[in-house]
Amino acid sequence: MKSIAAASLIFVASVAADRTFTVVNNCDYTVWPAYFTGAGTSAPTYPTGWEAAAGTSVSFTVPGDWNSGRIWGRRDCDFSSSTDPSTSCADGGCNGGLECAKVGGTGVPPATVAEFTLGADGTDNYDVSLVDGFNIPMTITNTVNCAVASCPVDLNANCPSDIKGPYDSTGAAVGCKSACEANLDGNQADSGNCCSGSHNTPATCPNSGVQYYSYFKDNCPDSYAYAYDESSGTALWTCQSSLAADYTVTFCPSSSTTKKRGVHVLDRSFNVTRSLLA
Repeated sequence: MKSIAAASLIFVASVAADRTFTVVNNCDYTVWPAYFTGAGTSAPTYPTGWEAAAGTSVSFTVPGDWNSGRIWGRRDCDFSSSTDPSTSCADGGCNGGLECAKVGGTGVPPATVAEFTLGADGTDNYDVSLVDGFNIPMTITNTVNCAVASCPVDLNANCPSDIKGPYDSTGAAVGCKSACEANLDGNQADSGNCCSGSHNTPATCPNSGVQYYSYFKDNCPDSYAYAYDESSGTALWTCQSSLAADYTVTFCPSSSTTKKRGVHVLDRSFNVTRSLLA
């Protein structure tokens, strides 16, 4: 009996063990990474935002039960003069400035977002989300050969004109808005693009009713391209928590990091998590 109990304790400990997250800036420009932790869950102790020069990386410890976590990058930031820290970056800015506020410090769209819920019913859930639009190519890789979540293509230059932007000082696009963020149907409270109001279920918000869904999904098939994209089978990815995977989020990844694709397993509980981050 004792050996069984001991084995159980070892298993629980392995599931709850802290993980190492590495954030890599492989872009040829500076990125200001940031992360946010959902309410009611343990948070990493690392600063919630920092400056990452081209070619640099940082690693930090994340609780094994990190829930409703998101990591994203900000572009063209200047925190020296703005009276509204959320507007200090061309995109992805947050309340708090360089270090995002722990309450209400999610990024301002458009932003490519890496999302994580670790250890939920013995499973890690993760995805690269374009629900808030796109600003920087991104992949999520791991140390245990689970699937790669990715949007490795730069969608800004060819972004359709009515969702393109914002722009940097040279006039180049540094973001591509979602149809929801661009408010293309004129009513974000009851919108097929936003899956809101009368469109707030998978049945009433099919991807066929989301403008430019195909632009995002065709270019980045292993991303989460709109609010109910689970049905695509290549949006939400899972890894067994007992494997205690460490994860790497890479901005501007090389093509070699995007080749591994895995088995998609649907977990409806993560969609609830998603709504908490909205």
